[in-house]
Amino acid sequence: MKKTSLIFAALLAPGAALAWPWSTDMMNQPSIKPQEGVMTPFPSRSVPVTGIPTIVANREETRGMVNPVDASEASIKQGRNLYMIYCAVCHGRTGKADSPVSSKVGAIDLTDAYVQNDLSEGWLWGTITFGSYVMPSYGVVTEEGGSNDLSVEERWHVVNYIKHALVEDAAAAAVAAK
Repeated sequence: MKKTSLIFAALLAPGAALAWPWSTDMMNQPSIKPQEGVMTPFPSRSVPVTGIPTIVANREETRGMVNPVDASEASIKQGRNLYMIYCAVCHGRTGKADSPVSSKVGAIDLTDAYVQNDLSEGWLWGTITFGSYVMPSYGVVTEEGGSNDLSVEERWHVVNYIKHALVEDAAAAAVAAK
């Protein structure tokens, strides 16, 4: 009987050890929460991460801008990836405004001849940057809102994709769907 009592007590010992005060030390340690205390000043010569300011003041001023990014295969590939992330939700994966959201927000068909032939690359860049009537801004933070999701160069990559590869991708998707 004495031997079984010792074995039973030995089996309970690890469970009892877990109930000691040190089992909650990691939870109750002193720490500094993210919004507590005085903020440490930024190091001198640090670069802000709020984005690159846009040189033009509105979409109208972008009409004559020339795309500084060559429409290389790498640029078009990056533009395609960014388009699928930011634009496809409203304009559709093929650019034909065929997503479920398109009719609700009034998205236009980016493969249309008007967009492809009549709108300049600068105008498309300006539309991405400043937004339009229903399209949000993807490049400028204003008092009315907006965001800074795409850098200046990333917006040009999207323009390269829209102007140089979107129509071919849409045609290939149509053939694949048949």
